[in-house]
Amino acid sequence: MIHKLDSPGNKKVAESTVRRLTVYLHYLESLPEAEAVSSDELAVLVGTTPAQVRKDLSFFGSFGKRGLGYPATELVEQLCTILGLDRTWKVCIIGAGKLGLALANYPGFAGRGFQVSGVYDTDPNKIGGPWDALTIRDVANLKADSGARPYDIGVIAVPASSGQQVADILVDAGIKAIMNFAPVQITAPNDVVVRMVNMVLEFEALSFALTQRSK
Repeated sequence: MIHKLDSPGNKKVAESTVRRLTVYLHYLESLPEAEAVSSDELAVLVGTTPAQVRKDLSFFGSFGKRGLGYPATELVEQLCTILGLDRTWKVCIIGAGKLGLALANYPGFAGRGFQVSGVYDTDPNKIGGPWDALTIRDVANLKADSGARPYDIGVIAVPASSGQQVADILVDAGIKAIMNFAPVQITAPNDVVVRMVNMVLEFEALSFALTQRSK
C-alpha cells in the first residue's frame, strides 16, 4: 500500500534523485498493471542500491509494504504527482528553425503534459507563417502573450549569439523555467530554473568514455 505523499519541505532533493525517479517511472510504466516491483529490481535498473531506492522515495512519503514491494500502478501515479506530470505545462519555443521544429513536433511531450502553445522568432519571413496548428509570433509579443495566457516553460532554440538575449526576454515575460538548447551558458535570476542541453558536450563525454576504454 502506498500512503499519502509528503512534501520534502525544506529538505533539498538532489538532482540525481530526481533523475532516478524519472528512470523508476519509465520502468514501472512498462510493467503489467497488477505487478509489484521490489526496491532490489529498481536498484538494478538504475545501478544503485535498494537502500538508495528506499531513500529516494522516503523524501515524499511511505511507499510499498515490506516483503511485498511496490504496486506498480499506484507507484506510477505517485511518481507522476511528485514529478508534476499530473498536470499540463504550457511551453513556448523561441526559434522557428530546424531545431525548434523538431522539438515542437516531438510526440513524447504531449504524452507527459508538455503542451507547445507558442512559437516565436525574429525573422520577418517566418513571423505570421503557420507552424502546425500554431502561427509563428514575433518574439516582441512574448511578454504580452504570456500575460494573457502564461507560459510555464520557455525553450531557447536559437544560435549561441542570441541565447542570453532570448533568456532575458523569457525572464521579463515572467517565465520561471527555461530549457536552453543554445550552445552558450546563460544567466538568470535565482528564482528561474535553467536547464542546459548541449549535445556537443554529450558527444564529447562519449568520446572521453570510448578513449578511456581503449587504454
